[in-house]
Amino acid sequence: MPMAPLPEFSSSVKLKYVKLGYQYLVNNFVTLLFIPVMAAVYLELVRMGPEEIVGLWRSLHIDLIQILCSFFVIVFAAAVYLTSRPQPVYLMDYACFKPPITCRVPFATFLEHTRLISSDEKSVRFQMRILERSGLGEETCLPPAIHYIPPRPTMEASRAEAQLVIFSAIDDLVRKTGLKPKDIDILVVNCSLFSPTPSLSAMIINKYKLRSNVRSFNLSGMGCSAGLISIDLARDLLQVHRSSNALVISTEIITPNFYGGNQRSMLLPNCLFRMGAAAILLSNRRRDARRAKYRLVHVVRTHKGADDRAYRCVYQEEDAEGLPGISLSKDLMAIAGEALKSNITTIGPLVLPMSEQLLFFLTLVGRKLINPKWKPYIPDFKLAFEHFCIHAGGRAVIDELQKNLELSAEHVEASRMTLHRFGNTSSSSLWYELNYIESKGRMRRGDRVWQIGFGSGFKCNSAVWKCLRTVKSPVDGPWSDCIDRYPVDIPEVVKL
Repeated sequence: MPMAPLPEFSSSVKLKYVKLGYQYLVNNFVTLLFIPVMAAVYLELVRMGPEEIVGLWRSLHIDLIQILCSFFVIVFAAAVYLTSRPQPVYLMDYACFKPPITCRVPFATFLEHTRLISSDEKSVRFQMRILERSGLGEETCLPPAIHYIPPRPTMEASRAEAQLVIFSAIDDLVRKTGLKPKDIDILVVNCSLFSPTPSLSAMIINKYKLRSNVRSFNLSGMGCSAGLISIDLARDLLQVHRSSNALVISTEIITPNFYGGNQRSMLLPNCLFRMGAAAILLSNRRRDARRAKYRLVHVVRTHKGADDRAYRCVYQEEDAEGLPGISLSKDLMAIAGEALKSNITTIGPLVLPMSEQLLFFLTLVGRKLINPKWKPYIPDFKLAFEHFCIHAGGRAVIDELQKNLELSAEHVEASRMTLHRFGNTSSSSLWYELNYIESKGRMRRGDRVWQIGFGSGFKCNSAVWKCLRTVKSPVDGPWSDCIDRYPVDIPEVVKL
């Protein structure tokens, strides 16, 4: 009689409950150990009776001096702890720039302009293939100067774009929070490729008439991950300057960075990068915890610049004809994977439950001592976070992280839809993704958010936020007029 085939053990329902039981046991080991100890103490006290308990207390010979000294030590230790612990950093609110409809660039318009500008048909067809597989939609936007034929990437046009995106985001943030410009103590601006004199931070100070003693910083050349570097810098400053507000601006100015040549590695940014900016208000005042949306839990930064291949994988240079542009290496995805691996190795112990850390450690020891061919254990980061904001640098970036972290389609939905609606907005893309999650009404009190950014250098940076209150779906913002249409199906190839 033929034997019935064995069930697939890896997909067994019983295995699922075994894993859940293991996670509960390991993650609550201290609690489960503490309960029987307390029960034993309680039963012993009940057995002894009140007279024996009083006799035991008197036998300790504790006098008033010892009690007062013990009380003083406890108060002193508590005071030292309260004064030396890190200042909490709260995210009060943020705002994202919503491009005007006049700046939209449908595929047909982009390709028509490309054909009028370029006489190289191979370059035109190459950009068409990139657009077909990019994951971008028909509503992404480019600044007005790029709409001219030929484009006009002048300093005046670049400043005009900077003023449009930055001032619009700050105005929305001021309206949402009631923030007065005079209350801003710290200003951090990041823009990688446009660094004029006076700086963009000086432009903001001039526009909003900030105080003369405002602590301002302008970060440039740090790529798409600079938004989280700005958050990290603001956090460090808030640890030093108590009772302060910090305004962080993340953007990338597209106008001066349009590439007019035919080198393929430099044409990719033309196809992917679009307008965007975000303004974020941080505070370290404990009284603001009631009004804040999120609390910053961790920032982890990884820099692979010591490796020449990583250093040059996103590189600003001139082509053979002397035209400047940003060259993207074919090794970019492999280098990004290595940077992510280093980053999650650092952030894992900070956020993963003990059950996942133990499994990872045992697998690592087994591969070293027993069998090197054992498959490495990939920690389940879905146990540590409810929401993921992966830098919308391109479809390949999102695909690779979804595969490596074993995320579901819903976990990467915010990233894919942000790429489709707004394109790659560089360092501000993480905030468009967070706003997408909020607009869908998915953010609940206690939820944890993992923001992951990649940038030139090469860098991989992470920030972990904890939601302090259930966030209502915003009635305005970049998604207000289209959130009901999303998510949309994005085919692998859009035939143009």
